[in-house]
Amino acid sequence: VEIMNQKNSLGLNSCFLDINDPIHLFKVWMEEAKKTELNDPNALSLATADKNGTPSVRIVLLKDFGENGFTFYTNLESHKSTDIENNPKGEMCFHWKSLRRQIRVFGTINRVSDEVANEYFSTRDYDSKIGAWASEQSRVLSSRKDLLERIKGFKKVYPETSKVPRPDNWSGWILKPAMFEFWLEGPNRIHERLKYFKEQKKWIKKLFNP
Repeated sequence: VEIMNQKNSLGLNSCFLDINDPIHLFKVWMEEAKKTELNDPNALSLATADKNGTPSVRIVLLKDFGENGFTFYTNLESHKSTDIENNPKGEMCFHWKSLRRQIRVFGTINRVSDEVANEYFSTRDYDSKIGAWASEQSRVLSSRKDLLERIKGFKKVYPETSKVPRPDNWSGWILKPAMFEFWLEGPNRIHERLKYFKEQKKWIKKLFNP
């Protein structure tokens, strides 16, 4: 529960802190979410658009973040990957109901290096590794049985968890942020909004109306 009478220098709730680094503030809010969210505090809505500007949104899991950006992993032949290849701008939205908070992160998305993808893939459990090989993500599936048979087949090919290589068509994407918006629910819909913009390699923060 927010203590609404504790404010920062901008007149916002003290949960916004008084810092110029939005990645630091994101880390603080994420740590809070880990304590209160029942499932997957690292879940986010990822919005992309294809070359014609048609939007798509889906839930993915954030696997890493820092000064270099925000990383998630997927099949490179998926709808989202095709969108990114054609239009590398995207936005992430984290919504934590337990905290009444939301963060939007807009930026440009690029592939992670093979080294980074290999390192992360090696940490996945065996069934997830096999699933990456078996699933022809976003393609039509004639029956669930076909997928289960493919899973069985790849388990025969790769029986040992430590020896499952990363598929060439499975890797990570990293969003380099150019804008953050931190949002806190307020009474009577008078929400609190703080945006950070990247200008000449420096973060500038501004208040916005609810």
